[in-house]
Amino acid sequence: MMMYFKDSVVGCVFMLIAITCLIKCQRSEAFGTFGFDIHHRYSDTVKDFLNVDGLPEKGSLDYYTAMAHRDHLFKARRLATTPSSTPLLTFFGGNQTFRLSSLGFLHYAIVSVGTPPLVYLVALDTGSDLFWLPCDCTTCARSFNSTSGKTLELNIYSPNISSSSIPVPCNSSTCGQRRACSLRRNACAYQEVYLSSNTSTTGILVDDVLHLGTDSTPQDIVEAPITLGCGIIQTGDFLDGAAINGLFGLGMDSISVPSTLASKGLAANSFSMCFGPDGFGRIEFGDKGSPNQKTTPFNLERLHPTYNVTVTQIAVENNVTDIEFTAIFDSGTSFTYLNDPAYTAIVESFNSQITNEPRYQPETQIIFDYCYSLSATQESYMIPNLNLTMRGGDQLYITAPTVVIPRRGGVAYCLAIVKSEDINIIGQNFMTGYRIVFDRDEMVLGWKESDCNDSILSNTLPVNKRNSTTNAPPPSVLDPEATPSNRTLRTPPPPPPPSRTLFGSNDATRLNSVANKLLMVIFSIFLFILSS
Repeated sequence: MMMYFKDSVVGCVFMLIAITCLIKCQRSEAFGTFGFDIHHRYSDTVKDFLNVDGLPEKGSLDYYTAMAHRDHLFKARRLATTPSSTPLLTFFGGNQTFRLSSLGFLHYAIVSVGTPPLVYLVALDTGSDLFWLPCDCTTCARSFNSTSGKTLELNIYSPNISSSSIPVPCNSSTCGQRRACSLRRNACAYQEVYLSSNTSTTGILVDDVLHLGTDSTPQDIVEAPITLGCGIIQTGDFLDGAAINGLFGLGMDSISVPSTLASKGLAANSFSMCFGPDGFGRIEFGDKGSPNQKTTPFNLERLHPTYNVTVTQIAVENNVTDIEFTAIFDSGTSFTYLNDPAYTAIVESFNSQITNEPRYQPETQIIFDYCYSLSATQESYMIPNLNLTMRGGDQLYITAPTVVIPRRGGVAYCLAIVKSEDINIIGQNFMTGYRIVFDRDEMVLGWKESDCNDSILSNTLPVNKRNSTTNAPPPSVLDPEATPSNRTLRTPPPPPPPSRTLFGSNDATRLNSVANKLLMVIFSIFLFILSS
């Protein structure tokens, strides 16, 4: 595999929000999957129809979303004119996701919730179940400064503001044995604790409306009733590191949004996420993939089901090792974490085949053990191919196994695999370049190579491929970071921190017995405060 890099600045970014069109729904016989064509609320056509001038308040999420989309509107209309043979369901306003280096290197999307609808920038996490938003909180983040120095104002959810919000009562079946009761609020209380150091969210459960859209022409608006967490107290990374405006749980539990959509017959029990090398992606609910995609079955655990699969073989170039292990596909983890013997088999074979660059020990502590220096005049580097053979025989070719980091006088690259002491996790970097399908009907994981611009819902343009007949989009506060091992690399981000960015909380091994006892004490104190 040949890797190239050059200095550049990550291009401007756009986001889509708000569609005001009358609608006509097309649903499949079994579950109903949806898609959409769009006309943006700030397009000339809609403005003329509604007789509305102006944009939202400058600096708000709506403002940048509207401005960015308007520049691409005309070509977006052309892309939207062909009816989709496989309609899908996605977020209201667009299916695009954004990999943000300044917020934990995770993929984010804009979601619209409540009545009147407010928009939130949420991290997409297949490793956890609950969708939660910062809610009536005093210590939560209210703005976000991007790497380009722009500031994004963030909304805070409040059940008192949303007329469609209803607290989940303590005797609800949704509350269950895992939850407790807030007597003061007369609502089901929750606490989710994550593997990142001291990272948690605590609050109450509420029922509200998630605004989704179809790919019909014009777009159908689908208002999906969902249960979400009103996150009153956030700690750790949720204050300044990642998911500062909410976390969108995509796991297997019945409370997750994909499970809710399937149970209510709004979409097939499957969804896909695409991870593009340019920092952009897609998410589509009801997507079961294509007939020629590769697949492997999920390994189901009764108590804590996750997107767990089995790897049967590792190949680093021509060095093939028969090692079988299980791993969770977790979009809420930036990089890949492996136990021995899989970790040692990969890193030692990889290191033995790097002959042109010297080993590099970063001055700042980072989580990667194998890094290599690049000379000031070097324009490319060679690394061995890495392939994983999954149960069933299909192979997953890893397109982004390395990450580029800055060093004094130049740059270096690291093998982006971290030694794990507990569970194995296939992180977001190993999913780059693929459309990953989480098919919960067939209980299989699917994958197919994609740059995420071949999606059925590609109504929006890639940010780095502008229509020459339109003006360049205005500066955006969101700066998706290209995958650092991309063939055209951007200026490398700061070295990764020495701790994980991991939000999945389904696996029972993530908390030991002592930690569980401490958490129960903390949770009890919180419930006492809520009840007082």
